[in-house]
Amino acid sequence: MAKLFILFVILPILEIALLINVSDQIGGWYTLAIVVLTAFFGARLVRQEGLSTLATAQQKMQTGKMPGQEMAEGLLLVIAGVLLVTPGFITDGLGFLLSLPMTRPVIAKNILKHMTVSMVNQNQSYQTDFNQQTRSNFDFQHKSGERTGETIEGEFEDKDENVKPTLRKPD
Repeated sequence: MAKLFILFVILPILEIALLINVSDQIGGWYTLAIVVLTAFFGARLVRQEGLSTLATAQQKMQTGKMPGQEMAEGLLLVIAGVLLVTPGFITDGLGFLLSLPMTRPVIAKNILKHMTVSMVNQNQSYQTDFNQQTRSNFDFQHKSGERTGETIEGEFEDKDENVKPTLRKPD
C-alpha cells in the first residue's frame, strides 16, 4: 500500500515541484521543449530496443530455449515507455535507466533472481527457479528430441466452462 501511495501521490508532487523549479531557472517554454524531446527520443529508444529484444527472443525460441531474460527486458521496456511519455524529469530518468542497453540487462537479471515460474508438462506440474530455467532448454519437442517442423492444425470445443484448456505434446 505504501508503494502505491508513493507512486500515485508523492511522485507526481515531486515531479510538479521539479518542473516548476526548472521552469523558474530556464523558462517555461524551454522546460516544455525538454519534456517533449525526452518523450520523443525516449519513445524511439524504447521502440529500437524493443525490436532488438524481440529478435533475440525469437532466435532463442527457434533453438528451443526459453527467452526468460528477453521477456524480463521486454517488461522493463514497456514500463520504460510509460515512464518516458509521462511528463517529468524523475520519470524520464527512470525510463531511460530501464531502457538503456547497458542497464536494462542488469536490472532484468536481478528481477529474474526473485521470480518463480510454474510450468505444466502433461499431467505433472512443478515450480522451478526462473533464472535456472532460462539457462536450461525449454523443450517443446517430441520425445526423441528432434524438431520435425510439422504444423498440427485442429479445432476444439469447450464443453465444460469450469475446466481450463491445456496444451499437450503430440504422442
